[in-house]
Amino acid sequence: MTDKIIVQNLTKSFAEHRILKGVSFSAKQGDVVTLMGSSGSGKSTLLRCLNLLTTPDTGIIQVDRQIFTFDPLLPHPLSQNEITKLRMRIGMVFQQFNLWAHKTVLQNLIEAPIYVLKKKKKMVMTQAEILLTKVGLLDKKDKYPVQLSGGQQQRAAIARALMMNPEIMLFDEPTSALDPEMVNEVLNVMQSLATEGMTMLIATHELGFARRVSTKSIFLHQGVILEEGDTSTMFNQPKTPRFQQFLQAMQH
Repeated sequence: MTDKIIVQNLTKSFAEHRILKGVSFSAKQGDVVTLMGSSGSGKSTLLRCLNLLTTPDTGIIQVDRQIFTFDPLLPHPLSQNEITKLRMRIGMVFQQFNLWAHKTVLQNLIEAPIYVLKKKKKMVMTQAEILLTKVGLLDKKDKYPVQLSGGQQQRAAIARALMMNPEIMLFDEPTSALDPEMVNEVLNVMQSLATEGMTMLIATHELGFARRVSTKSIFLHQGVILEEGDTSTMFNQPKTPRFQQFLQAMQH
């Protein structure tokens, strides 16, 4: 099976601080990749680079046949049009739910497909209701974000990202802002996406979920990939002392 996404030698610095120091990996269609690492390891920056919320300094990102090359010696290669095209293919869900507070759940979902994709409202409404049913929120479609629990807001944010029919979904610590009792309702939605074959990259501290759902794991430490491979092998036989320590710390 060919690779869905290939990342080669991605680097990113902010001021003098190097966050990513040459990250390379690939994922096939339907892979669920867990990104692990302590705070500051570069997980969020990597995800933000993948859908161009942050522009990498150097490196290559390839999604199917669409290739983006970053090089400070080249003029900035990406038009807004190309960035939009890539973001339509790669959906992202953040730690903070990022819903529009002044719009209802349904309005949050239909905005981009109507205004960005220029889809017909009737079709978009139908799709929104199907997705809200899927994440268990159809009865909340006319509520505003402030009227929802954190878990409900995050499920609405997932549904909103799915409205663009992305081929890849990025999740940046999607449960870390939630109360413990709400974590599973979000993980269950993500698990159903995985079952349906959605290609996903997930930065998470939920290691039980990672073991259960992900096909592949990547351990980032100070901006480099220290270990990567099949999830169960990595958890059962960690190769580096640093990853062993990380697993032990996370299990306490």
